[in-house]
Amino acid sequence: MVTAGDFKNGLTIEFEGNIYQIIEFQHVKPGKGAAFVRCKLKNIKSGGVVEKTFRPTEKFENAHIERKEMQYLYSDGELFYFMDNETFDQIALGPDVIGDSLKFVKENENVTIVSHSGNAFQVEPPISVELLVTECEPGEKGNTAQGATKPCIVETGAQVMVPLFVNEGDTLKIDTRTGEYSSRV
Repeated sequence: MVTAGDFKNGLTIEFEGNIYQIIEFQHVKPGKGAAFVRCKLKNIKSGGVVEKTFRPTEKFENAHIERKEMQYLYSDGELFYFMDNETFDQIALGPDVIGDSLKFVKENENVTIVSHSGNAFQVEPPISVELLVTECEPGEKGNTAQGATKPCIVETGAQVMVPLFVNEGDTLKIDTRTGEYSSRV
């Protein structure tokens, strides 16, 4: 159990039947009235952010979030299959859990599966990946004063905006958090 007076950034709690992570909090002691804690909470499963105020003595249950590195094996069109690197157990997750988090992940790459009470609810790809460019139009000279970009398709099928000097067959480093081109490898 944790009280609202003991909140820290990054702490996960169970509140109103959901799991929330504390993004930021502030202890407020007004001139009149009792002190309170104002905080921003992020719903871990849906991603929504809400602002709530609590009395410092209110108690909440700690939510234990488990992060496990697993290898992405393949997709059969309906489910996505992952293997535990230590026990070699396999799990299958549906597209509602995956979302578009595997947009830049190739088969046989490691990802982090985030779960609570044995139920996986999120897949975190590696921070950066290296992917081969499969389709790319040739760059055209012209108005390039502002760092012109062009669309290209990488081997996972995702579209990325890249500088004009990138060609088909190049290997790119892509930041999976933003989906943006980082560098050529």
